[in-house]
Amino acid sequence: MNSPVARLRLRRLPLHLAAAVTVVVCLFPVYWMISTAFKPSKDIQSSDPQLFPHTWTLDHFQRAVDADGFALFWRNSILVTLGAVLLALLVALGAAYAVARLRWRGRRQFMLMIFIAQMAPWESLIIPVYIISRDTNMLDRLPTLTLIYFMITLPFTVVVLRGFIGTIPPELEEAAQVDGCTRTGAFWRVAMPLLAPGLMATSLFGFITAWNEFAYANFLIIKQQDNRTLPVWLSSFQNTFGTDWGATMAASTLFALPALVIFLLLQRHVTSGFAAGAVKG
Repeated sequence: MNSPVARLRLRRLPLHLAAAVTVVVCLFPVYWMISTAFKPSKDIQSSDPQLFPHTWTLDHFQRAVDADGFALFWRNSILVTLGAVLLALLVALGAAYAVARLRWRGRRQFMLMIFIAQMAPWESLIIPVYIISRDTNMLDRLPTLTLIYFMITLPFTVVVLRGFIGTIPPELEEAAQVDGCTRTGAFWRVAMPLLAPGLMATSLFGFITAWNEFAYANFLIIKQQDNRTLPVWLSSFQNTFGTDWGATMAASTLFALPALVIFLLLQRHVTSGFAAGAVKG
């Protein structure tokens, strides 16, 4: 026990314990959601909660899939989310490149405004956005949600991509320009392939933000029920007789699957993208 390795392990033990507790606290609600989705209704309503399901059922998933609007709201969420993410990447890529590579008056003030926009609580803007949407006849429309989610995700996307572009040596692009490339051509041929982890990291953040957003979708899509998204659809399992917790948990599990699958597929690139973007962000 007096060896350096043993002493090092002993010093790291509190850190390992803290990490284990953090993982359990963060993952337990997810586990409870999934396990509840597979429990029979009588076990869900039992006064003696069971940590592990003794009986498994798929009835809740069947009710969730058969619920009105399941396929339609999936389509709406996918269209709105992908549209917002693609718009944010396209605009943020140009803004991040201009801040990281070019020198122009007002650059610092521009980044300050981006940071202020990123820190602003978007929920506080629901009423102004609602009034603007009402006065411009943009209520109950999916493009309205797409633009709002684009504005929500844009500041973070600019900050992360700016930090990541800053880690790419400008000499690489200058060498390509010496060989005959334009500034734009050098960026697309040399820097763009190196930006893949950063693009994946910001895309995942934008996807999760737009995919999970509830408040704006609930307040701006009022009359046209067919234009609602999945987060609003989840509330349809509540009625005057109570909440169908089994179907709610099953629907929530299905709702969380796309973001989970995308994260698992891209986690290596996402981790490197966030780390690189933080170096000069």
